[in-house]
Amino acid sequence: MKKKNLKVGLFIPCYVNQLYPQVGIATLELLEKLGVDVHYPQGQTCCGQPLGNSGYEEDSKGICQLFVENFKAYDYIVGPSGSCIYHVKHHFDILEQTEDVKRVRDNAYELCEFIVKVLGKKDLGASFPHKVGLHKSCHGLRGLKLGSCSEVKGEHYSTEEDLLNNVKGLQLMSLNRQDECCGFGGTFSVFEETISVKMGKDRVNDHIASDVEVLTGADHSCLMHMEGLINRNKQPLRVMHIAEILNSTL
Repeated sequence: MKKKNLKVGLFIPCYVNQLYPQVGIATLELLEKLGVDVHYPQGQTCCGQPLGNSGYEEDSKGICQLFVENFKAYDYIVGPSGSCIYHVKHHFDILEQTEDVKRVRDNAYELCEFIVKVLGKKDLGASFPHKVGLHKSCHGLRGLKLGSCSEVKGEHYSTEEDLLNNVKGLQLMSLNRQDECCGFGGTFSVFEETISVKMGKDRVNDHIASDVEVLTGADHSCLMHMEGLINRNKQPLRVMHIAEILNSTL
């Protein structure tokens, strides 16, 4: 099967759909420009992660099963959210492991991982002449293994860095803490607000101290958390999902 003939189901997380539609559009345009046969299942809803994170996994079974029904016909499921994809791959074990469920779990990919590992591309011909700071979300980094962790010795690798380093004019800035948590954690930011805010401020200040102009990442939930802090504190930092950068001037 040729890569360009792969039938991909585009998964747009509910919060992206409601609050950041430009990220969903950028993801769709990017995949289409890379020659992928993209389909958007109209019946898709939440993946069930918020319920699971709050300890209500049993109550999320219907949502998870609906996700499987919507995406079981595709060769791959691709979404611009490491945490949501992680939930599909690692927490759909609450369902009966039918062939459809196993197929969906095995073929779910975060956007950057799909581009690098499945399509085999790193240089997308994008151009973005700005100083960029990369936030590596916990679910993507430590859950999906999208990069090496600073606390683990070994060879350094990062699918997100591989893509950003090939964007014309982009300067990927070095941070003091390369992969520290932003403190969002879904409902953690609600139940442990003070800790969450302090962690988020630390991440934002690290980017500002590192002369970053644009803060990016592959998980807009983390970006949403930090962007809220940036806006409230009127700090000079722009926030963009990595799909928007990779889609620029392709």
